[in-house]
Amino acid sequence: MQDERQDGITALGAVDLAAAIRGRIVSCVDVMRAYLERIHRLNPQVNAIVGLQDDAALLQEAEARDAALARGEAVGPLHGFPLAVKDLDAVRGLPFTQGSPIFADRIAQNDTIMVARLRAAGAVFIGKTNIPEFGLGSHSFNPVYGATGNAYDPEKSAGGSSGGAAVAVALKLQPVADGSDFGGSLRNPPAFNNCYGLRPSWGRIPVETKDVFTPGLSVLGAVGRSPADIGLMLSVQAGYDPRCPNTIRQDPSAFASPLARDFRGTRIAWLGDFDGQIPFDPGVLDLGRAALATFTEIGCVVEEAAPRFDMEQLWRDFITLRALMVAPVLRPLYDVPAHRAQMKPEAIWEAERGLELTIDRLTAALEGRTRWYETVRRFMERYDFLVMPSAQVFPFDKNLRWPREVGGRPMDTYHRWMQTVVPVTMSGLPALDIPAGFGEAGLPIGIQIVARNHGELACLQLGAAYDAASNWVRRCPPPLH
Repeated sequence: MQDERQDGITALGAVDLAAAIRGRIVSCVDVMRAYLERIHRLNPQVNAIVGLQDDAALLQEAEARDAALARGEAVGPLHGFPLAVKDLDAVRGLPFTQGSPIFADRIAQNDTIMVARLRAAGAVFIGKTNIPEFGLGSHSFNPVYGATGNAYDPEKSAGGSSGGAAVAVALKLQPVADGSDFGGSLRNPPAFNNCYGLRPSWGRIPVETKDVFTPGLSVLGAVGRSPADIGLMLSVQAGYDPRCPNTIRQDPSAFASPLARDFRGTRIAWLGDFDGQIPFDPGVLDLGRAALATFTEIGCVVEEAAPRFDMEQLWRDFITLRALMVAPVLRPLYDVPAHRAQMKPEAIWEAERGLELTIDRLTAALEGRTRWYETVRRFMERYDFLVMPSAQVFPFDKNLRWPREVGGRPMDTYHRWMQTVVPVTMSGLPALDIPAGFGEAGLPIGIQIVARNHGELACLQLGAAYDAASNWVRRCPPPLH
C-alpha cells in the first residue's frame, strides 16, 4: 500500500502536486520519501541525478516545509518540491562541477538568481542533474560523473546539455526541472525522452553574466511532463531583476494561468528540412510530419513552407557568435597548461576558435543574425506559429561522443548534428519541444513549436492543446518503473 501511495505521488504532475501539498492532501515528507525511493531505485540505471544529498537531511528539510504549512504561513508555488538543478547553475552548499575534473571538488558558495527564486518558492534541492562537460554538446557525458542514459533505453544518449534534467523528469525522479539552451539543450533532451522543454526568449529569465547588456544566445528554461508544469516553473523563474537590465518586465504569474485556448483557424508552417538544406536520419522527418495531424485535429491550418535563407551561412554565423560567447569563459582555463590538459577536445576547440576571431567576422555574424530575425519576422506575418524538428537523429549509442554522419552527410563539428535547432537560437524566438512519437527502434523524437517574439505563453497554450489531443507522455511511459 505504501508503494502504491508513493507511486501515486510521483505520478502527479507539478501543478497537481503543488495543489496537493498546499491542500495538505500529501505532506512534504511523503513527497520527499516517494521521490527518494524512486531515485534510489531507478537513477543508478540512468545516472540523471548526480551529487545526491543525504536522505536524512532532505527529509529534515521536508519536515520544515510541513511545519510552515502547519503554522499557516504563506508558501511559494514549489513548496516542498524535490528539485535537482542542472550542474551549470550554482546552488549554495551543493557540488558545482560543470562536468569538469577541474571543478570536481567545488562546492557552490552562493545561489544564482534563478536558483534563489526556486529556493524562495519552496523547493528542496536534492542534488544536480548531469550535463556534458561545460555544457558543450547535446550528449550528456563527462569525466566527473559519467554518461546519462536515455529514459527509454539506458544504453542510448539522453541528449544534452539538459540530458539529466530531461531523464529525471521523464522517469518521475522529480516533478519538473530547470535547464538551459544554447544549441538545443532544452529541445533535444526532451525530444529524446518523450517530454516537453521550453526555450524562452532572451531576457525572459535573468542570468548573471560578466556582460549584462549584450543579448546572448543562451537562455534558461524548464523541462516538464506537460506544458502546464513548465508554466508553473516559468512563473517562478521569470521576471525582471535590476541586476539584468534587459530582462522582460511582464508579470510571470501569467504562465501559471490555465492554458486552454481555441486554436481553430490558427496558421502553422512546417519548416521540415528547409528545402533539403539540413540533413536528417531516416524516419525523423516522417514522424514530424505525422505529428502535424494532431494540429489539424485541434483546428489549425498547417502548410509546408519555409523562409528562404542560406542555412549554411546561418550556421557559420552561429558558430562565430558561439565562439564570442563561449571562448571567454573557457580562455582562463585554457591559458593554464594543467587545466588545459583536463579539458575535453571540444572545449579546447571552442577556446581556440575564440582566439581566431576578428572584428570583421563578428560584425558580419551579428548582422547575419539580424537579417535572419527580420526574415523570420516577415515570414511570421503569414503564420501564427512555426513547427520544425527538434533533432536530426534518434537517440544514439551513449558510448559515442557525437554522431559523425547524419542522413549520409559527414558532420564537421561536434555539434553540427544539431543544426536544426540553430534557426530558433539565432532568431531569439521562444520554442517548445513537444513529443512527436517513436521510431522503429522504440525511441522517441520531438518537434518544436516556435512562436513570435516573447510568445512563451502562446507556445505553452498550443502545446497544452497538442498534449490533450496526442497524450504521448501519459500513454507511452518509459519502460523503467
